[in-house]
Amino acid sequence: MTAEAPAAPALSHGRLIPVAVHFDDLDALGLLHNARYPLMVERAWAELWRGHGVHFEGDWAAAGDACNAVKELRITYDAPVTRPGEYAVHLWLERLGTTGLTYGFRFCSADGALTYAHGTRVLVRLDPATLRPAPWSEEFRTAGRALLRPAG
Repeated sequence: MTAEAPAAPALSHGRLIPVAVHFDDLDALGLLHNARYPLMVERAWAELWRGHGVHFEGDWAAAGDACNAVKELRITYDAPVTRPGEYAVHLWLERLGTTGLTYGFRFCSADGALTYAHGTRVLVRLDPATLRPAPWSEEFRTAGRALLRPAG
């Protein structure tokens, strides 16, 4: 008789994006370096939006919704990542405003069951000529609504 692994918890909101931790992401103590978490979250965020046609290719004027800047980043480290391997970033939107948004994230096990770190990040869409806040496109807002965490 073989035991079955427990099923991964179903996500009630957002998306789970696979990420890999490599041996050189670990610090001298063999822990995932604290600065790597936001980097991996950023890469997961970019991958998620690339799937919706939002990406930066070196031209801010042509970047559209990818022309944005981080206003705030908050992260709490819940448990150490102690080895290389496959993990995931769970992403969702907490708030979708006219020119800004707040997204939530969890750095977690590949199946989403264990959380190693969690936090929020505030982004502001920018006009490439003035670098002042600018509205998200309707296409972006439509895709973003699907990522909103249900109220409650």
